[in-house]
Amino acid sequence: MPDQRVTLVTLGVRDLARSRAFYRALGWHPAQEQEGVSFYQMHGAALALFGLKDLADDMDRPADDLGTGAVTLAQNFLTEQEVDAAWHRAMQAGARTIKVPQATAWGGYSGYFADPDGHVWELAMNPFWPLGPDGSLTLPRA
Repeated sequence: MPDQRVTLVTLGVRDLARSRAFYRALGWHPAQEQEGVSFYQMHGAALALFGLKDLADDMDRPADDLGTGAVTLAQNFLTEQEVDAAWHRAMQAGARTIKVPQATAWGGYSGYFADPDGHVWELAMNPFWPLGPDGSLTLPRA
């Protein structure tokens, strides 16, 4: 099995019902829901929304030791128009603006928003990273 892989990304959330509603408004649909956690199937991995207290308990850590914002999750798109459409969907769902999508110094187009718990998402179009038909990203060889 390869070492360079991530199979599950878990976001600790203060209000699971609010977060479920937010991600539903973004078009995400859970593959599994259990008391205290929702799992969303992604391409080759899963995203989990886990109640913050339950997540802290699972780690044997105080909830105050858990933070947000130092990690950015990203979705890449083929066009600037797709970025803008995803941005508007996020804003309608109640996302907080961090950086409105715009041309970047590196030649792409991107913006950032935060979900209700402050988890940061980037929406981007990178002309140097081609996407597969299913939206998957394979980095080009340097």
